[in-house]
Amino acid sequence: MKPSRTRYRVVTLAIGLAVLSYVQRVAISGAAVPIAHDLHLSKQQMGLVFGAFGVAYALFEVPMGLAGDRLGVRRALAQIVLAWSAFTAITGAAWNATSLIAIRFLFGAGEAGCFPNLTRMLSAWLPPRERVTAQAVMWACTRWGGAITPPLTLLCIRWLGWRWAFVCFASLGLVWCAVFLAWFKDDPGQHRSVNAGERELLTSSSVLARRGSDQSWVKLLLTPQVAALGLQYFCFSYVWYFYVTWLPTYLREGRGQSAEHAAFLAVLPLLFGGFGSLISGIVSRVLPRRAIAFSGFLLTAVLLFAFVRIPWAGPAMVVMGLASFASDLTMPISWDLCVEIGGAYTATVAATMNMLGNLAGFVAPVVFPDPYDGGCGGDLRSVLALSRSGRCAKEPRTQGACGHGYRRDQCLIEMAAVTTTRGKHGNQPEWPHSSDHWRQSRTGRGYGESIVGSWCADRAGRA
Repeated sequence: MKPSRTRYRVVTLAIGLAVLSYVQRVAISGAAVPIAHDLHLSKQQMGLVFGAFGVAYALFEVPMGLAGDRLGVRRALAQIVLAWSAFTAITGAAWNATSLIAIRFLFGAGEAGCFPNLTRMLSAWLPPRERVTAQAVMWACTRWGGAITPPLTLLCIRWLGWRWAFVCFASLGLVWCAVFLAWFKDDPGQHRSVNAGERELLTSSSVLARRGSDQSWVKLLLTPQVAALGLQYFCFSYVWYFYVTWLPTYLREGRGQSAEHAAFLAVLPLLFGGFGSLISGIVSRVLPRRAIAFSGFLLTAVLLFAFVRIPWAGPAMVVMGLASFASDLTMPISWDLCVEIGGAYTATVAATMNMLGNLAGFVAPVVFPDPYDGGCGGDLRSVLALSRSGRCAKEPRTQGACGHGYRRDQCLIEMAAVTTTRGKHGNQPEWPHSSDHWRQSRTGRGYGESIVGSWCADRAGRA
């Protein structure tokens, strides 16, 4: 019997929610300037607003992932969408910095667990050969949804004001939730639209979803594979969060762009990143996933190094877009690895990886609230040293030593030293307001974190 195609409707539901989550998440960056103006917020306070989401999202990731594994995706996702939609709407009621930080923290807590549970949903509803492709399409659509959010937010703000714009975004979540609860089933075998052919096709997925259910999820999370997977995702997210937090503000105040031009340029990293995810889903069928991930991080590092040395806004943003393309080559691979490593605890492993990634969402805009502040200093020797560290850490020959005879702790210390190196200009008390000042600073934080990620992707790829 020819298999039915109900699973593709599930993929459509997953893509819809993924896009919606990014639209509601990224909207705050497009509204940052009018929010800061109306509520009299400083750059540091806006950094806390951005970071509040990241830290709450990270803290509640594992509990919500574990809830999806134990209670079922249908129940977990319904609660997640209702919670985050409520706090998206309440964002429009903020009256000062404290209230906005608290609301964004609760919004982050509400949205936590979304993508880990979507990953578990796809693992149960898709055969293995279709999983990476579905992840690639889903992440491409989320990037493109985030890409259209800055101009969409600007349009809504001009029509309705920023407060009512958030209410409009929240209503979309309620519509999705109603459709999801009326149609979706956790078990494909219980869905009336699934025929015998499709049930047989999904048999291996059901076995994988139950694999390891008798083992401790805590022990699973403490394995080296999960640690490497989470660390590379932290490095990836550290760079990526700049695109969805400070980038529109940086373009307006650091590169002197108008609101309309800044909104247009801010689209490029997410637009290019979507194509990176799609390409990853295609090439992963013929190339080793580890090689794709390692190359993606390395290329990201080189392009971000070039970005900070280009004085013109347009060409610089094209290069940043290409860096996003390269880093997003790793996205479908990372999320599919969660299925292969996690088994019955797919959502929990995915939540752990995403938790570490979103800790970067807290670190990036809060610990370094000035995006023009010093970074790796543009020293190519740092990149070469970091690359050597990654090579040393790949294959241990003896316990406590790396493949080249270096001790593992020496390799990791070297990586930490490189990625935390500050620029020669140190901390700057005020944001520069001209592209000349930006060119003079010659900073480059971001490429170091990316190249550390390539080492961790290599380790996780051995799972």
